[in-house]
Amino acid sequence: MVKRFSMVFITLILAITALLLAAKYPTGPNTVSFDEPAIMWLNAGILVMLFLLPLIFSFFNLLVLRIISAIYQVFFVFGFLGLVLVGFMIPSIWVIVNGALGAIISICSILVTIFVGAKKANLVTK
Repeated sequence: MVKRFSMVFITLILAITALLLAAKYPTGPNTVSFDEPAIMWLNAGILVMLFLLPLIFSFFNLLVLRIISAIYQVFFVFGFLGLVLVGFMIPSIWVIVNGALGAIISICSILVTIFVGAKKANLVTK
């Protein structure tokens, strides 16, 4: 449980870092920036809400919830990989590093979500 929760929480921290990097390097007038703090807080709240489901599911050891959480986390991987592409367009090395690190940690989080606890569940059923 602690491993799954910490991996998803680290991914959340990287997503908030990506939001702050996006605010630091705005690409146009309709993007997130530090000039409008209310919108920054709103976006941070939306990010936390998106991560609530995998954070809650990380407390349970049911196979169905682990699979749903892993499928949900695949969308985070796609988001971070898209961030890498955006980093090449900006160009900002920090956005690229954050996106790559987020994608790697998200993939590791998926693997931990699926495989950690599987041995315990198999031992209980035998």
